[in-house]
Amino acid sequence: MNIRQFLTLLLLLLLSIAVRSNDDDAADDDAAANDDAAAADDYANDDANDDAAVADDYFADDAYEAENQYDNGDDYIKYWSDYAILPKRCIVYNNIDVIVFSVFDHSYKQCSDEPIGTYIVPVSVFVAGWTDEMAQKNADEGIDDYVAPDAAEYVACSQKVVNNVEYYLQVGCADGTTQAIGVNIYSDNTCETRDVEHGSDDANVDLSEIQIPFKQCTACVNWVDVNDDAVDDQFYENKKQVAPLCSKAWQYREDCDRKCQRTGLEARQKEGWNTSDKILLAILALFGFGMLVFILHKRRQMSNKDALLEQAAMSAAGLQQAHVIGIFVLIVIVITVFALLGLKNITWALLLIMNTVLFGYLMKLTIDSGVSTGETIIGPDGTVIRRADSDDSSMDSERSADRQGAYVVPQLPDVS
Repeated sequence: MNIRQFLTLLLLLLLSIAVRSNDDDAADDDAAANDDAAAADDYANDDANDDAAVADDYFADDAYEAENQYDNGDDYIKYWSDYAILPKRCIVYNNIDVIVFSVFDHSYKQCSDEPIGTYIVPVSVFVAGWTDEMAQKNADEGIDDYVAPDAAEYVACSQKVVNNVEYYLQVGCADGTTQAIGVNIYSDNTCETRDVEHGSDDANVDLSEIQIPFKQCTACVNWVDVNDDAVDDQFYENKKQVAPLCSKAWQYREDCDRKCQRTGLEARQKEGWNTSDKILLAILALFGFGMLVFILHKRRQMSNKDALLEQAAMSAAGLQQAHVIGIFVLIVIVITVFALLGLKNITWALLLIMNTVLFGYLMKLTIDSGVSTGETIIGPDGTVIRRADSDDSSMDSERSADRQGAYVVPQLPDVS
């Protein structure tokens, strides 16, 4: 082999190695590109799947939460047909206008039993529930053209411009009373800062079409007469679960503690003594005073024996005459104090009890004095018997008196 052939073979070998190297690099590049593309696709698919999964979970959870908002709690109420609500008053508590209400689980008792709780809810929420309740009631009655009152727009914080000045209005408690609602004026768009002018923050908005039933027991479910043939089997089942007012108030409720329940309570005005009361009070007082005078008179005429017997009876009871007088004077003072305080019921009761006791004691003294003046006494069975201390002379006098005026057969002498 000459040098030329050797160089030709070496050149061919180098060319073949170079071509193979280029093919390998291209293959590697293609493989790498394919791997990168595959990885990118996998990443994109995984990311899309993850996003889709997250979105599905989010909407699924949101839907579940919307449908079963209270299903996991012990306070979840599914059927409202046995419940009733009693709005009590509208107050400002913690600078928020709220309605105090109680919920009862026996609607047929007309809220006369013990409530399951007393709660508060913002006025706007309660009014929104009331408007939904009215819409549901009209729909059940077949009224399709029902329109919510114009004032219902103030359930949300609404902006109004008056004389180029911005104001914000929202339903709340009326000034001067706890049994009505009004539209309050605020200076901020969150309706938290009240705009008070001349001591009032109420706007001149007619709320006559929104009548919150304060102090009225209201059933949570309003039943209407329907044709059974016109409704399906699920009508009554669904009806028991539809209670717009009660469900909304229950959803946004907060417990009303003792301080909350005392807020807004109207002070009870004590009724004084009217003319007829004063006349009757004077009659009873004079009647008792008259009996007391007669009792003192009867006691002065009491015999020593009866006085000793009465003293022995009081001693057996652990009382002395001074104790009895002190108790009587104390009762008179207590009755007088209660009468001056205007406590009518307890004054009537004590006065009647005192007069009854005086009357009974006066009757006892009257009977005892009447018996002691005669020669007879009344026995345990109510019959009149001879006195135990009467002597034989009295019996003889009775016999002689009986014989007076009677015909006596004369004794004829013996003639034989």
